[in-house]
Amino acid sequence: MRIIAGPCQHESLEQSMIIARECQRICNNHNVDYVFKASFDKANRSSDNPKRGLGIEQTLSDFREIKKTFPKFQMLTDVHEKEHINIIQTVYFDVIDIIQIPAFLCRQTDLVKHAAATKKIINIKKGQFLAPWDMKGILEKCTDASEVWITERGTTFGYNTLVVDFTGLEYMLRNYNNIVFDVTHAVQKPGGLGGSSGGNRNYVPGLARAGSALGIQNFFMEVHEDPDNAPSDGPNMIPLKKLDKVVGDIVKYNYENSNINTR
Repeated sequence: MRIIAGPCQHESLEQSMIIARECQRICNNHNVDYVFKASFDKANRSSDNPKRGLGIEQTLSDFREIKKTFPKFQMLTDVHEKEHINIIQTVYFDVIDIIQIPAFLCRQTDLVKHAAATKKIINIKKGQFLAPWDMKGILEKCTDASEVWITERGTTFGYNTLVVDFTGLEYMLRNYNNIVFDVTHAVQKPGGLGGSSGGNRNYVPGLARAGSALGIQNFFMEVHEDPDNAPSDGPNMIPLKKLDKVVGDIVKYNYENSNINTR
C-alpha cells in the first residue's frame, strides 16, 4: 500500500520538512510506503492569483535537501511544460522519482511522451472530462516510462462540481495497473469560490475508506498544518493532525486485508 501526501504547493523548506517528517512517521506506523508530493507552480488557477508557488529552481533545490534528510521515500512533483521536464532531467534527476502530468494536460501528447522519455515513473492524473476507458490511448503514449500510474481525481458533474464514480474505479482496477485514488481533489469544487476553488474536506475520510474497501492500494492526498490559511486548495486539504486517522482507516478497511472475497 502507498500514500502520496504533502502540501498543494511548496511554501518553504521548513514547512515541507515538517510535513514530510510527520507523513513518513504516520506511514511507517501503519506499515505503508510513503511518497512526498508538492508543486513548484500552480499554473492552473481560477484567477490571476499570485500565490502560485516558489518556482521550479527554488522548490527542487529545497527538495534536494529534503531528499538528503529522508533518503528512503520517493518524491513527486507535477510539470506543465516540456522545459520543466528538461530541468528535472538535467539538474534534478536524482531528486524527482515520479513526474506527474496534471489532469487538464493528460492528453497533451508531446508533454506526456517527453515525460515518459525520462524513463522515470509517470503519474497521470485522469482528466475530469474523461471516461475510464479513455485512458487506454494515453497509456499508449507512455511506453518509454519505467512505470505508469493513473490517478482518479473525480469527474465533472455540472458546474463547479466533481463526483467519484466507483464503477469507473472498478473498471480501472480491472483493466489497468497502478491505480491511485486522489481523495482530496475528489471533493474539490473547481472555481466554486469565484476567484478560487472550493471544496469540503469533511468528505475525504469516507471516500478514502470506500476506495480502500474497493481494493485501491494507492492514495493521493494533500495535507497542511493549517489548511484554512493555505495559499491554494485549502478547503479540500486534510489537516496534518488528522492524517493518522485517515491512513489508519485506509489500512483497516482495505479489501486486500478482508476475509470476504466476492469479486
